[in-house]
Amino acid sequence: MNSDFSPTQRRALAVFTVIALAFGAYFLRTFFVLIVVAAVGAYLFTPLFRVLCRRLPAGLAATGTLLAALVAVIVPVGLTIFLAVVQITRTANDVADWVQATDPNALGDKVLKFVNGLLERIPFVHVQLTMDTLREAMVNVAQRGGELLLQVLQGAVGGVVGAITAAIIFLYVFLALLTHREELQTLIRQLNPLGAEVTDLYLAKMGSMVRGTVGGQFVIAFCQGVAGAASIYIGGFHQAFFIFAILLTALSVIPLGGGIVTMPFGIGMALFGNVVGGVFVVAFHLIVVTNIDNVLRPILVPRDARLNSALMLLAVFAGIGMFGFWGIVIGPVLMIIIVTTIDVYLAVYHGVEMQTGDEEPKSRRKWRLRRKAATEPAAR
Repeated sequence: MNSDFSPTQRRALAVFTVIALAFGAYFLRTFFVLIVVAAVGAYLFTPLFRVLCRRLPAGLAATGTLLAALVAVIVPVGLTIFLAVVQITRTANDVADWVQATDPNALGDKVLKFVNGLLERIPFVHVQLTMDTLREAMVNVAQRGGELLLQVLQGAVGGVVGAITAAIIFLYVFLALLTHREELQTLIRQLNPLGAEVTDLYLAKMGSMVRGTVGGQFVIAFCQGVAGAASIYIGGFHQAFFIFAILLTALSVIPLGGGIVTMPFGIGMALFGNVVGGVFVVAFHLIVVTNIDNVLRPILVPRDARLNSALMLLAVFAGIGMFGFWGIVIGPVLMIIIVTTIDVYLAVYHGVEMQTGDEEPKSRRKWRLRRKAATEPAAR
């Protein structure tokens, strides 16, 4: 069929193909994050799928891989939520006991005096808080909170239906990408005008970034979060261990780190009388928690997935701003695509050496502008 098309028709076909791909991306934009998450899951569990395929039919192997993926996600998340709920309930009971043992009138007078003292120091502000104004504010907050809760409950039914629909679509996409991974890679190589070699480079870089973010960054963040929470517990604050672990883990996934919580918390412990515990929390973070990243990153994060810390920070926050929570993974992958494109351009047009992602770190290849297409026909 290739010989049946004239050069003009081939150019028109290329334009129509680009338009079709662009329209397809726009058409599926609502499910972009879901497709990316399914692709990431299929990529990470492909080794398990290949192992199962050696002993089971493809359908059973895909089903077993799906069940393993669900267990690997649901069990840790469910256990974390359960422990957090237990911790929050215990903390709420402690607060309730403290409130019962505290004189509310005396506490209210102290709070009003403290707040009014702060307000007097603010220039051009002439506000005096009383118990009546606090009651009115509490009534307004309760009314607004009730209205917000009603809106959330009204949208809960639609949210449940949407979640079920998204789960069904995710399962189908996950299984399709898992069982047809090789065909999809071949299709991408054929569609990419830069050629199969450059396509493999992009796929290798993206795969390394996915492994580095999910298999490396999340593990490092978990270790740092648990270590930071443990330091607070050992330092003398025995409440909300699991809450601190979850919070510090989330902050460690984002390149900010849990130090923005543990450092001020340790200083606060020292100022409120627990000097030894506060100093221990600060010192533990500086000596141990920060070095967890230095020890585990070379082991867990592939060399191809290591971005400059500033680029990684920008990629994560830009990804979160555009894609929500899953931007933690999508953002760095998009950034590695941008960086790889610039590297390929510099290699092709300026002869700059680049790391191609081979297994041997020292092996390098040069991507240069190829003029064989113009010289070989003349030679023949």
